[in-house]
Amino acid sequence: MKSGAEPQTALLPRGAALFDRIDYRLIETPEDRDRLYLMRYRAYLQAGLIPSSESLRVSDRFDDAPNVWNFGVFVDDELCSAVRIHVLTSEWRMSYTTEVFGDVLHPRLDRGEVFVDPCRFVADPEMQQRFPELPYLTVRLPFVACEHFNADIGLSMVRVDHQAFYRRVFLSETLTEPRSFPGWPTKKAVLMASDYPKVRERILTRFPIMRSSAFERRMLFDRGSQRKAASRPVLVAGVAAQA
Repeated sequence: MKSGAEPQTALLPRGAALFDRIDYRLIETPEDRDRLYLMRYRAYLQAGLIPSSESLRVSDRFDDAPNVWNFGVFVDDELCSAVRIHVLTSEWRMSYTTEVFGDVLHPRLDRGEVFVDPCRFVADPEMQQRFPELPYLTVRLPFVACEHFNADIGLSMVRVDHQAFYRRVFLSETLTEPRSFPGWPTKKAVLMASDYPKVRERILTRFPIMRSSAFERRMLFDRGSQRKAASRPVLVAGVAAQA
């Protein structure tokens, strides 16, 4: 079904040129998990966020939470970037973000709000240089999750120096002062929030690559034993079709 919003040519290079070459895949097998943890290590080490270690891997207990989706973004069948998405509800609260900003989030979860909480947004250092569109194609996943789970808020726990990107793309607002958090001793993070129902149409107009179909959303987020990977979304006039 064709979207009601016409594609904006100026924005198409932000992901559209690479769109038909990518697959979004859940990271489930031991082999894929190991590749993901290695990519995290390389990305964090290059950014100066962690010291070197003998394991050459970065993982934590939230990778196995019941409310988590770990996605890899594959270009031509090669893992290039990844993001971890938690869906937070009054029943399901496990995430890195609730551990650091629980005083802000738990009262809102008590009131029944639904949050999509992405973190561990990383890209292979070499692939990031080759494909500058990767950030847009990767953070598209949390936006699609907001639609699928009917979220009230899209969260972002981000480094202080990364706030401008989330303000620009997701129209996010900063909720907290910077805080220290486990694992990154040299940096501090803030909690940002995007009021999804309020900003959804503005984001889709500015970034039509964020559009998705109901089929794509089901393939990505439904817990099906037979589903191992998401089909590439159907594109209409250079943007993803919206159901």
